Amino acid sequence: MARIIPSLALAAAAAMSLLAAPLAAQPNDAEPATRAANEAVAKALPLADRADFEDAQRGLIAPLPDGVVAGAAGAPPVWNLKPFDFLKGGASPPTVNPSLWRQAQLNLANGLFQVAERVYQVRGLDMANLTIVEGDTGLIVTDTTMTVPTAKAALDLYYQHRPNKPVVALIYTHSHIDHFGGARGLISEADAASGKVKVIAPAGFMEHAVAENVIAGNAMSRRAQFQFGAPLPVGARGQVDAGLGKALALGPLSLIPPNDTIQQSYETRTIDGVEIEFHLVPGSEAPSEMISYYPQFRLLNMAEDTTHTLHNLYTLRGAAVRDGRLWSKYIGEAIARYGDRTEVVIAQHHWPVWGRDRVVGYLKKQRDVYKFIHDQSVRLLNHGLTPTEIAERLTLPPSLASEFAARGYYGSVSHNAKAVYQFYLGWYDANPADLNPLPRAEQAKKEIDYMGGAAAVLARARDDYKAGQYRWVASVASKLVFADPANTEARALGADALEQLGYQAEAATWRNAYLLGAQELRSGLTPMPVSTANPDLLKGVSIDLAFDFLAVRLNAAKAEGKHIVVNWTFTDLKETYTMNLENSALTHVAGKLSDNADVSVTLNRATFDAISLKQRGFLGAVLSGDLWVSGNPLKLRELFGLFEEFSPNFEVIEPVRAKLE
Repeated sequence: MARIIPSLALAAAAAMSLLAAPLAAQPNDAEPATRAANEAVAKALPLADRADFEDAQRGLIAPLPDGVVAGAAGAPPVWNLKPFDFLKGGASPPTVNPSLWRQAQLNLANGLFQVAERVYQVRGLDMANLTIVEGDTGLIVTDTTMTVPTAKAALDLYYQHRPNKPVVALIYTHSHIDHFGGARGLISEADAASGKVKVIAPAGFMEHAVAENVIAGNAMSRRAQFQFGAPLPVGARGQVDAGLGKALALGPLSLIPPNDTIQQSYETRTIDGVEIEFHLVPGSEAPSEMISYYPQFRLLNMAEDTTHTLHNLYTLRGAAVRDGRLWSKYIGEAIARYGDRTEVVIAQHHWPVWGRDRVVGYLKKQRDVYKFIHDQSVRLLNHGLTPTEIAERLTLPPSLASEFAARGYYGSVSHNAKAVYQFYLGWYDANPADLNPLPRAEQAKKEIDYMGGAAAVLARARDDYKAGQYRWVASVASKLVFADPANTEARALGADALEQLGYQAEAATWRNAYLLGAQELRSGLTPMPVSTANPDLLKGVSIDLAFDFLAVRLNAAKAEGKHIVVNWTFTDLKETYTMNLENSALTHVAGKLSDNADVSVTLNRATFDAISLKQRGFLGAVLSGDLWVSGNPLKLRELFGLFEEFSPNFEVIEPVRAKLE
């Protein structure tokens, strides 16, 4: 049935595949145009300013021993900072944008840090931070890192230097897996279910925590490889950073459902003697998110709404576009409510900012960068400019461009501006010529033919490459590859151009995408393992969502002319559904059973989950008495024979090879 595979986890899993993959062709050095571009960046920014480096190390109690979190016996480490030692050098090499080099150095900071009285963070053991507040008798932990072993390692590091108090509360700031995936490394599901440990989350958390990984999860997983660069070798000509943190951890994931939910815009809880005011900020960085304020410590936790980078209004792995206007509004509300009584602001990525004036100044710049991109993009689209034209034109004002925390290490002004256009106007630019263009491969063949053929295009593109016109060469080479994927000269030239773009990119996400594109053009893709479903996430999937996922797996051509009706009864949930296949569309209605069903299925949720996890089959469940079928069972078999499995290894930089009906 549903295979629930978090997109970030599959991107990280690609790193494991790399260990067994053939070595890619050796990358090139930086071309003169790239060297000049990076030298210009170095001259334009105050790279000598060390304030962030001091903040990133402030309060350090102990680093992660050896920079490593061990994996299971015989397995590679789930977290390893040693390959990034090359960043400890001085000036950036020509193959890395100097601004990104600085961010990559900052993201090396790791270990246990004291932030304020009774407030600690473990940073640099994953993309995200783990925050610990010492209550009167136990620990209040905010977020978990992405994996169970990194979460456990973070808590163990804390216990090595602080009293061994139990975790009495776990707070999820939002519904992204790098903030809840390590839950089982901190608490047990039994303690959460009994209420012994409070598990607090914002409204809508469970729905959004699993929904993002279901309907379009397979495509997002493949795209996440490009965003995070997991298949790339680490080094000055490969992966250097992820912008929001160093990289993605490996290891098992988990999800322990909350037993307490914040429902109102502002709610206050007193947990183990610590007062916390929660403020819901849905639809900002995540559809379900909240920030929190600790009055006795004069500390504000902005979750992921303010970090030391321009964040994403549109994330390159693919997700619903975020509202920059609303995001800015929430930050403004935090300034108004907490600014004059906050001495330190933290987030669940990066390092804190101390001092009331610095805190307010930082928050204002974060507020204004999202509002600027939103407002100016909307201004330009109202003048009739298209997404590409807006992105090319829009630049931050000097007051924001000189602020490192507003620079695009994870998001970018360019793709965020396009996101604003998409948010309001969608994909169509209103030019009728763009309303129904030819498919990429077909259009590429026509364009190359019009341009005089592949040989002529390659000759001119090589000249443009020598002139440093890498954006154009990458585009032209891509057309050549889509017209003829076997054109090795086009693949090589396209890889060279993408590589230089990667070396120049300030955004780690852009660098990773360009360099992985270059690697796949030269050596082919690194296959990802086909993961099985995650049991914890599967438990959070409603039957309604699971049936929706079945519907998107339906092969419409095979279903042509078929009409099948299935009744479903879930005995423990006391839920019923009618599923209807008709007109090559699979629909369902909750709370109703059809009088004319071809087949009826009765089971409980545990059996449904076991079948979804492929731990059991339909026939075995019937024979054991855990699933009852009445009517024509062959109709159920016929229906499930119409569903496709999605491969996580589809092509991106060349035409998709799978034969689709």
